[in-house]
Amino acid sequence: MILEGILATCQPLTILWIAIGVAVGIIFGAIPGLTATMAIVMFLPVTYSMSASQGIAMLMALYIGGISGGLISAILLNIPGTPSSVATCFDGKPMANKGQAGKALGTGVVFSFVGTLIGIAILVVLAPVLCAFALKFQAYEYCALALFSLSMVVALTGSDMPKGLISAVLGALLATVGLAPIDSRSRFTFNLFQLNNGFALVVLLIGLFAISEVMSFAESVRKKQDFTIEQNVKMKGAGFTFAEFLAQIPNAIVSALIGVGIGILPGIGGGVSCMIAYTVSKNTSKHRELYGTGIMDGVVASETANNATIGGAVIPLLSLGIPGDAATAMLLGGLMIHNVAPGPLIYEKNGAVVYAIFTAMLISAVFMLLFMLWGMRFFVSVLKVPKNYLLPIVMVLCGIGAIGNANQLFDTYVMVGFGLMAYLMIKAKIPTVPMILGFILGPTFEENLRRVSQLSSSDPFYNHPIFCVLIVATVLVVIFSARANIRDAKREEAAGD
Repeated sequence: MILEGILATCQPLTILWIAIGVAVGIIFGAIPGLTATMAIVMFLPVTYSMSASQGIAMLMALYIGGISGGLISAILLNIPGTPSSVATCFDGKPMANKGQAGKALGTGVVFSFVGTLIGIAILVVLAPVLCAFALKFQAYEYCALALFSLSMVVALTGSDMPKGLISAVLGALLATVGLAPIDSRSRFTFNLFQLNNGFALVVLLIGLFAISEVMSFAESVRKKQDFTIEQNVKMKGAGFTFAEFLAQIPNAIVSALIGVGIGILPGIGGGVSCMIAYTVSKNTSKHRELYGTGIMDGVVASETANNATIGGAVIPLLSLGIPGDAATAMLLGGLMIHNVAPGPLIYEKNGAVVYAIFTAMLISAVFMLLFMLWGMRFFVSVLKVPKNYLLPIVMVLCGIGAIGNANQLFDTYVMVGFGLMAYLMIKAKIPTVPMILGFILGPTFEENLRRVSQLSSSDPFYNHPIFCVLIVATVLVVIFSARANIRDAKREEAAGD
C-alpha cells in the first residue's frame, strides 16, 4: 500500500496538479480574506473528474500553500493573509520596517517548511496514538483547554495588563453575537438575519489589521513619505545565516509540537496555535522584551506552529473522520466525493490513498519552499510601491475577501466597523491581539462550560485528570506571566526615570 500510494502520487500529471495547487494556495493565502478554505471550496469541483489520488493531492496542496501564503501580506503589509498568520505580524512587519523584509520572509518560508515536515512526520508515525488521546477530550477537557489558552492573554498584554484584559473581554463579548450554543437563542442580533451566524473571524481580522492600517496611514497622507528603506531591500540566499537557523531549532521544535497538539484537537485551528506558540516562545526567551520590535524568534514560532497544525489537523480527519478546522472540513467533503471514507478502517479500505496523501503533503511542502523562495524577490518589491497607491488596492481586495466569506455585502460594513474600532483602540493604546484570542476561544469556552454545568452533578471534575492538569497549568501560567509583566513594568518605569 505504501509503494502503491507513492507511485500514484509521483505520476507527472499528479505532480503538475500539486504544483498548481500550491501556487494557487499561496496566492489565496497572500490576499487578505481569501483563505486556504476558500481555495479548497473553489477548486473542489475541479477535482471531480480526477482520480482519488490526484484530486485529494491537489486539495492538500491548496491547503499547504494557503496556510503558508499568509505570511507574505502579514510581513509586508501587517495584514494577516489567513487567521493562521496573525502572530507573524507582530515581528514580521517590524523586521520589514527595519529593512529586513527579505530576512523576515526567508525565515517565515523556511520555518513554514520545517513546521510542515515535522507535522507530516508526526502524522505518519504517531497518528493512532495521538487519535486515541484526542478521543479522551470531552466537555471538561475542552473547557479547561480554552481557559488555559485564554490565560495566555496575561502574557500577551505586556506591562499594561488592565488594557489587555479589556481587549480580551471585548473579543469574547463580540463572539457572543448570533445564535447561542446548545439552545440556539438569538443574542445581540437586533433582528438582522445577517448576524445569526455571528461575526466571521476573517472579517474581524481584516478590519483589525487592514482597515485600521489604512486609517492610520490616512493621518499622514499629506506628509512627504520616505521610502528609502523599502527601496534598498537586498536579498541574499534565504535572508539569514546558517548559524541563525541552528539557533532557532529548539524554538522551532517546541512551536511545531504546540502546532501539532492544537491541530489534533477539533475546532481549535492554526489561529490559536500560532498565538500560543508565540506566547510560549516569548515567555521562555531570555530577551522577551524584544518581541514585537522585530525579532526573528517571533516569526519562527508563529510560522512553524501554524504549518505544523496542518499535520495535526489531518490526524483526526483521516483516523476519526473529524475535521480539525474549516479547511479540513472541506477536505472531508473532498474525501467523500472520491469515495474515501475517513475513520478507523481507512487504512484497511483505502490504505493506498492514505499514503498517497502523505506523499502529496511532502511534495507540496517542497513546492511551497521552492516557489516562495523563488518569489521572495518579487514579494519584497511590494515594499517599493508607495502606500498611497498600494493601500487603495488592498482595500478593494479586503472588500472582496469580506464579501466572499459569506457572499453578503453586510460583511463589508462590519469590516469597516471593526477597522474603526481597532483604530480607536490603537489611539487608546489598547492592544488588539488579546481581542483576537478572546474572539476565537470565547465560543469554545462558553459552549463547553455550559455542558460542564449540566454534567457536574453526575460526573464531577475529579474524574477528569486532564482537566485537573490543565487547570493547574492555567494557574501557573497566570502567576508567572503576571510576575513577568510586573517586572517588565518596573523596568520600564526605572528606564523612564
